[in-house]
Amino acid sequence: MHYLPRYSEVLVSSMSLEEVIMRLKSVTQKVDYLTYRGEQAVHQPLFNGRVEKDSFRLSLLINKADSFLPLIKGKVESTPSGCIIFLDFTLFSGSIFFLIFWSVVTLAMGIFFFFAASEPWFALITITVGVGNIIFAWIHFKRKVKQSQEIFHEMLSLQKNK
Repeated sequence: MHYLPRYSEVLVSSMSLEEVIMRLKSVTQKVDYLTYRGEQAVHQPLFNGRVEKDSFRLSLLINKADSFLPLIKGKVESTPSGCIIFLDFTLFSGSIFFLIFWSVVTLAMGIFFFFAASEPWFALITITVGVGNIIFAWIHFKRKVKQSQEIFHEMLSLQKNK
């Protein structure tokens, strides 16, 4: 089991690599933090991110901040009868930083309380809070991965004319 939340998935599709990339591009908007778009979008994109020739980096389009929103890194490989899509769900680097930061802080406090302050109960409480933080992150990350997966899978099964 990994310390940091992560999930991988492999999808097999009968669509060609070009069709998958075209669908991804049609539901993905490039993130431009300097331009205000307002309510003028003709179609509502599903994802923010970047789609390349055979790879992509996406995140679900959301209306409010969410620390546990997964970053979807994907690679599409062509096969004779369609394509294979490799998906890797991870936390964004800012969330990873704070998860590691608070894990180190609670571990350091636990060591201090146990060895320097001779307070084993405080050490136990501090370490428990650190472990609880990791468990909390995993639970919410898994919930957000499931939500992102459902939308991604639905996008792959859309009609061509939509």
